[in-house]
Amino acid sequence: MYQELYDKLSKYGQQHLLQFWNELDSSRQENLAAQLNAIDWENLTGQIKTYVLKQPEVSIPHDLAPAPYFPLHTHESDLTELYRKAAVKGHELLHAGKVAALTVAGGQGSRLGYEGPKGTYPITPVKHKTLFQYFAESILRLNAKYDQEMNWYIMTSKLNDLQTKDFFEKNDYFGLKQDKVIFFTQGTMPAIGYDGKLLLADKDSLALAPDGHGGTLLALKRSGALGRMRADGIDYISYFQVDNPLVSIVNPLFLGLHAIEESEMSAIMLAKTGPFEKLGNFCMSGGRLQIIEYSDLPEELAKAKHHDGSLKFIAGSPAIHIISRKFVEALTADGKLNLPWHRADKKVPFIGSAGELITPETANAVKLESFIFDALPMATRTVVLEADRAEEFAPTKNKTGVDSVESCQAMLIERDARRLAKAGVKVPRGKDGKPSIAVEISPRIAIDDEDVAAYCRTHEIMDLPSRHEGVYLS
Repeated sequence: MYQELYDKLSKYGQQHLLQFWNELDSSRQENLAAQLNAIDWENLTGQIKTYVLKQPEVSIPHDLAPAPYFPLHTHESDLTELYRKAAVKGHELLHAGKVAALTVAGGQGSRLGYEGPKGTYPITPVKHKTLFQYFAESILRLNAKYDQEMNWYIMTSKLNDLQTKDFFEKNDYFGLKQDKVIFFTQGTMPAIGYDGKLLLADKDSLALAPDGHGGTLLALKRSGALGRMRADGIDYISYFQVDNPLVSIVNPLFLGLHAIEESEMSAIMLAKTGPFEKLGNFCMSGGRLQIIEYSDLPEELAKAKHHDGSLKFIAGSPAIHIISRKFVEALTADGKLNLPWHRADKKVPFIGSAGELITPETANAVKLESFIFDALPMATRTVVLEADRAEEFAPTKNKTGVDSVESCQAMLIERDARRLAKAGVKVPRGKDGKPSIAVEISPRIAIDDEDVAAYCRTHEIMDLPSRHEGVYLS
């Protein structure tokens, strides 16, 4: 086994990965061999030349233009009628059980000052429900609303897979049927030193990192989850990230537009708050939809405006998609998915030549990631729908400040207070116009304005009491 591995690695200049082979027992040798044999060395060598040994240049297409989108509000009769039909179609598909939810949940909560999978972070403002619980209860409400048992696919990482599964088991899957919650694990890529050499995290293990959310589609295929979707009659995948509790598990209008327009991959867009907001930009080139990252869009394009003063490149991506199952099957038919890679320079601890663990103080390696939005140009038909940021997007990426736990909880409170106000309930507010108490509505009873209005009528709720600990409706 050793000689075979050595000959293979020598061809690609990576034989240093076997330097501790004789110090390993048989099981650890097998572990290292399995990792090394799982790598497509020909492809990886090309990626090292392109993305590691030189700084990849960002090429902006000469014909880049803002992408068209369906607006949030419309007064045009034809669009109004299309939206009506799309909403009806979306409800029909949900009633027929044609939709599955897919949550990308491979990350840890370290940036929140929390040890553990990010999905286990307590996020709600009154009851401190975790992100996973909040989504689970939303799915329970969808199940009741549409008389279906929705499949929920959760993509974990090798780092948090066992912790995530244990968390669900300890909490009895939050009332969901166990066989309807399907876990699958994200793929990995080796960390690569600036000299093009792969790093060892231990004497018997490569330094591996998740391969980015673009790996979701291939992981669906390799795990068998995609085959299960086909067997279960799932035609549409509602994709969202675990750190955004404000997101609709499935938006019927969005789903219906995707189906009516025969889109293969669709996206929600938000109107950017400014030219340099850290959202990818929806663009068109060569007749295909694509996303240009905020850091790559040239300043003159980012700041370009229409005659009315609005930004030309206004459409930002919050990573919310509807994806057709058949599209994923086509992209992964040969067991591969050729998305472009994105370089991230990182500080990666590694085992030195003397067998010591080295923890660098500055970036020493490249991690390669693929992004799911890079599948958009591969789709022959796409849809972009504008959404209300206050209703769909409250990312939890930091402990405080922008896109933080604090801002997310404030948006959850405001969204629930707004729904109650629409239902005719008086919500106490301060001089700044913000709710003066924390408000939390359990998603088990309401996931939209219609649900909240019905609940308030049934329970004869007219106003909210001013409670220091906040108000929780369940």
